[in-house]
Amino acid sequence: MTHRNLVILTGAGISAESGVPTFRASDGLWMGHRIEDVATPEAFARDPAQVQDFYNQRRRLLATVVPNAAHIALAELAARWQGEFLLVTQNVDDLHDRAHVEAPPAAGFDLIHMHGELLKARCTVSGSVSDWPGALATDQPSPHHPRGTLRPHIVWFGEIPLQMERIEAALEACDLFLSVGTSGAVWSAAGFVEIARAAGAQTVEFDLAPTSGSHRFDLGLYGPATRTLPPFLAQLNSDAIV
Repeated sequence: MTHRNLVILTGAGISAESGVPTFRASDGLWMGHRIEDVATPEAFARDPAQVQDFYNQRRRLLATVVPNAAHIALAELAARWQGEFLLVTQNVDDLHDRAHVEAPPAAGFDLIHMHGELLKARCTVSGSVSDWPGALATDQPSPHHPRGTLRPHIVWFGEIPLQMERIEAALEACDLFLSVGTSGAVWSAAGFVEIARAAGAQTVEFDLAPTSGSHRFDLGLYGPATRTLPPFLAQLNSDAIV
């Protein structure tokens, strides 16, 4: 089958191989915190200092990690792809961005951080977004509105993921959908494979082991993404038969 329109979804598993902690550990905590205490609008309203400190710690962590072989393989594919290429990540780190600096993508490429970005901040009044690589203070004044402060540019529980219309349009037009390092249990991303299947796309799952939604994929390749993804992508381009 010849592929022209590609959508790739990545999740915590791909960044875990670079040393970024996964979303939820086996004890139900996220870097030592309950999700309800650091990843909801209510938590930010109740204790902004704790929420800001949590994300400041995560920003500092980014300085200690680098893109791995899976990030690099995706960037190399984007650089040579001749059709439409949308990379959607649930991750808020900048590892995909850094990988693409080394291998600049072709014209049809787009990258969407559907859950926001750690290195950006959002005005609490206007919603305007700024690059913000450093720490955020508890009451950080917003440069966008005199009454605003800055919050992490992160989609918290109860909030709508970013750019969903663009993502769904690309899924409806794609002929190949890859899911890499994501459990498929968190909506809205969990429904992406069904949209792609309805469009007639070939679907492939990459994860450490089959997920609860693995039956919805045409093919599953299991093991660390740094081992399974690069050889698959190396033989894949807009003229490939897979």
